[in-house]
Amino acid sequence: MAPTSNSVMGIDDDQRFALMKFRRSVKDVLKPEHNDHFLLRWLRARQWDPEAAEKMLRDSMKWREKWGIDTTLNSWQAPEVLVKHFPSGSTGFDKEGSPIIIVPFVGLDAWGMLHSVTRTDLIRMILRHLEHYLALGRKQALTHGPAALKVTVIFDLEGFNIRQYAWKPAAEMVFTLLQIYEANYPEILKACFLINAPKVFSLAFSVVKKFMHEYTISKIRIFGTDPKKYQPQILALIDKEVLPVHYGGSMVDENGDPKCSSLIKPGGKVPKSYYSRNIQEEDSEHYTRVTVKTGEKHVVDLLCPDSESVLKWDVGVENHDIKFLIKKRDAEGNESVVHGPRKLSEGPADVGVMPVTGPATYSVVFDNKSSYLRSKKVYYDVLISIPSRDLNMTDVPEDELADLKIAASSSDE
Repeated sequence: MAPTSNSVMGIDDDQRFALMKFRRSVKDVLKPEHNDHFLLRWLRARQWDPEAAEKMLRDSMKWREKWGIDTTLNSWQAPEVLVKHFPSGSTGFDKEGSPIIIVPFVGLDAWGMLHSVTRTDLIRMILRHLEHYLALGRKQALTHGPAALKVTVIFDLEGFNIRQYAWKPAAEMVFTLLQIYEANYPEILKACFLINAPKVFSLAFSVVKKFMHEYTISKIRIFGTDPKKYQPQILALIDKEVLPVHYGGSMVDENGDPKCSSLIKPGGKVPKSYYSRNIQEEDSEHYTRVTVKTGEKHVVDLLCPDSESVLKWDVGVENHDIKFLIKKRDAEGNESVVHGPRKLSEGPADVGVMPVTGPATYSVVFDNKSSYLRSKKVYYDVLISIPSRDLNMTDVPEDELADLKIAASSSDE
């Protein structure tokens, strides 16, 4: 079925009426390629409410204009670091003609990227990639039918490090991208395979899925490192000939690479020569800085009122080293060490995340009691947040933020 056809199957009379009403209300903004299959995406995303679907579509049209999606995005010159180090690519199309997108996630250096380019440029890069594949899907649909209008995605999570995404700018980037996707690209996902997922990924996914539509979640399939479990599922949608050997197919690139790296850019660590000094200086403003005197310790107490919360830390020591640990004290006063103790050394900030349960108080401790000669200068940004709101703290009203980021006390002992 060609994408310009106005006939649709599989909807009842009430839904057909909603489609007719929706089509009439938005006819002033529709383009030739906006057929009934396009309109149905917005209706389904708003539970067949024509008025809500109209608002969603019109808001998206304004967003596309603001970002130059249909005008300037294609001619935008991406910064060199994105061209060289953004991991993504394609090996062709699945069995129904849909574009295949493969992302080797280990190659995404979120810290390096966000220290080298603006968040806007990184979003532009991702949007341009997505729009490119959707355009390919529209061409494929001319011969393969509407199934080709969706995309099939493989995220290779080998080497996934949750510490990168406990860093606030990276977490906010994830949240922003999810908002953009859900508001402007409803029902474009045919299947998303998350493979080689480490156990810690379940924590990250439990957080981000709070911001996903049920349709999106239903298309995501998460697998560990056993190829026997994920390869048959992928091969049910993708022919071996267009799937890299590394993922269970038979395809190698012109260099004989089983990962097809000439087609799927592997990304990689961003060289510090690309880093922007201004962004680094902005990062430092988020920290609280204290000097822990010899033989003393500095404690930051965080109240966890919710049973499903996350403790995030971004900490460092400016000179020498200091003992670092996290304690938990429950409502009955029972105390236990839940992280560390370990040595925090001079160098890059230590970033981490862990699930926490409440009601309880968690104490982040910088312990300098074993040092009798040197005071230590430490810096930190620590918080406990509720998963449904923890990805973009800057969008939370001040009174709610106070409830989420509670430093019940900060004391020296």
